[in-house]
Amino acid sequence: MEDKSCHSTSHADIDSNATRNLPPAHYTFQVKNFSIVKTIDKCESAQFEVGGYQWKLVLHPNQNRNGKDQNGHISLYLSIEDTDELSHGWEVNTYIKFFVFDQIRDKYLCIQDAHGSVRRFHKLKTEWGFAHLFSHDTLNDPSNGYLVGDTFFGVEVFVIKGTFMGECFSMINEPQINYFTWRIWKYSALKDEEKHYSDQFVVGVHKCCKYVGLYLTSFIYTLDIGDERYGSQITSLSLFLKFDGSDTLFSKRGVYAKFKRAEDKGSSGCWFSDRVTSGIRKFLSLGHFSSSLSKTYLVGDCLIVECKIDVVSTTKDFIVG
Repeated sequence: MEDKSCHSTSHADIDSNATRNLPPAHYTFQVKNFSIVKTIDKCESAQFEVGGYQWKLVLHPNQNRNGKDQNGHISLYLSIEDTDELSHGWEVNTYIKFFVFDQIRDKYLCIQDAHGSVRRFHKLKTEWGFAHLFSHDTLNDPSNGYLVGDTFFGVEVFVIKGTFMGECFSMINEPQINYFTWRIWKYSALKDEEKHYSDQFVVGVHKCCKYVGLYLTSFIYTLDIGDERYGSQITSLSLFLKFDGSDTLFSKRGVYAKFKRAEDKGSSGCWFSDRVTSGIRKFLSLGHFSSSLSKTYLVGDCLIVECKIDVVSTTKDFIVG
């Protein structure tokens, strides 16, 4: 029966054309007296740690893990160790690269999967490697420089961490706490050509809070009232809605809001950011304040402006892994 704890890449899928000067970044396995070592079934390195996991190099000088003759080839595998200490259902995804040192040219032959495949270690696959790393003829050829007294094997293991970030975007219709009233006292004392801002107000039910792997935030806005000139004469009040994301995760992302003006029942929608506002430059003619309608808008020199947020976007950040 096949031993499912081991998996070999076929000879046709091996890329062994690259060489480099830099030694293996993670582990080097020096084998002395290879002519004697090749008479045993296998030779294992000590354990070493890479990416938070324990590993071993497993060398089969003449045969693979199943004990079948490999027609004069060397087999080399990477084995993950101490798996009993890993969590239930564990798996580790890796890129693996093996090395053999050319002692004549002072270079390392790089051996890896020709397709750059990700190798997944799990309960039923605890070893990955090459049943036909290279032939004995290649190893014994003095011109290759692989067997000069000793033989040096190496490995690099790049663990692909299963952690990623993302976000879930949604739209909320009629969010709670979506109505804001701004009372502007002493309206007649407001100076021309100045902008006046309401207090911040929060739209939605979420308070500013954090959970592990999940981030929720509130939507904070201010109303901005100014004036509109015609020539040199101020003719209208301007009213804008501004998103204040300076203390939230939305300062770079932006928030969509559809809002309604109580004065004219009109609606507007906009993607808000700390640089984007939305509103009406000619919101209300100043003529209303000097006509019979003045008492409609001003009560005791107080101007009341109302804003309702009908729809608002929300985003939840998450971390998986």
